[in-house]
Amino acid sequence: MRFRSLLPVAVLACLLLMFPLTAIAQLPSPTYGWNLGNTMEPPSGVGTWNNPAPTKALIDSVAAAGFNTIRIPCAWDSNADQTTYQINPTYMAQVKQVVDWCIADNLYVIVNDHWDDGWLEDNIGETIDPTINAKMGSYWSQIASTFVGYDNHLLFAGANEPAVNDSGEMATLITYYDTFINAVRSTGGNNTSRWLVVQAPDTSIDAASTLMTTMPTDPTPGRLMVEVHYYTPYQFCLMDADATWGGMFYFWGKGYHSSTMPSRNSTWGEESEIDSEFAMAEAQFVNKGIPVVLGEFGSINRTGYPDLTGADLYLHLASRTYFDSYIVNSANSHGMAPIYWDNGLPNTDSFGLFDRYSNAVVDPDSARALTGGPPLPPQ
Repeated sequence: MRFRSLLPVAVLACLLLMFPLTAIAQLPSPTYGWNLGNTMEPPSGVGTWNNPAPTKALIDSVAAAGFNTIRIPCAWDSNADQTTYQINPTYMAQVKQVVDWCIADNLYVIVNDHWDDGWLEDNIGETIDPTINAKMGSYWSQIASTFVGYDNHLLFAGANEPAVNDSGEMATLITYYDTFINAVRSTGGNNTSRWLVVQAPDTSIDAASTLMTTMPTDPTPGRLMVEVHYYTPYQFCLMDADATWGGMFYFWGKGYHSSTMPSRNSTWGEESEIDSEFAMAEAQFVNKGIPVVLGEFGSINRTGYPDLTGADLYLHLASRTYFDSYIVNSANSHGMAPIYWDNGLPNTDSFGLFDRYSNAVVDPDSARALTGGPPLPPQ
């Protein structure tokens, strides 16, 4: 009797363990994400930022490397008639083709509107701009209509890194998000329940904690996610030249500091600070039923720096894999979906994992660390 009475509970528990975050947050658990960066989003046209137009072979290579989610940065405004706000059908077809390749590989896909010459994210003021608001409605109605039949492997993200500095600008951004959400939902079909992503102010966890105290209004409950980005510490992740206020970090994380180049060791922004930041996002959003996408993160590759050779160069590269691994594991453990920023250009000061011409993996150590494998040891 006791066994029979407990059996339904045990079955339910197993089901919950099998489907915890896919039911709640839609993206895979754990998420191993990759950005098709500097490719579809140049305002000057696809393939004009030193990366070719994407191919099915590239998407296949990304999937084969172990990634399960792809974020596609797009430039809708740069590919639209500025009088009618109609998106160029050739560009729409290009984006759709990439989405189809991703879906064929069973990948989850996030389509956004990226920097796109700053038409939205650099022009958020204290009042609503009717032109910006009209574009938001028009573009997302067209995008949503194109993909109305796609299932929940496809998500839409309304912006990228909206420049918001105060509560007045945040209120304006929320209005633009309301327009984005209503445009998508009004197309019906699968768009009624599609997961939609809205970006925190400056995609900053800290800024979100003070400015993003309310969410946009969605007629479909429980289908909104928040996006943040993480490039901390700046001196390790993005800084490519010393400044008067401080120098670059080459080495990051416990066990990965250099004894021969101590001035290049990270002095802040290491493991405990990552965990603290991600816990803040978890408390503000995830614990309230609002999943979080870590839409971009990464650190530049300093191969080619003349002062980085031999064991020091190895330690730098190893610390990058440790940073990647730590971000991925910490984000997933805090209910966040991490998506690595790859801008192609696999060379100095880049984030590139794949040769965009041959589609080969050119940084297998980082790719492994970003998809659940171990980082390189410090040796």
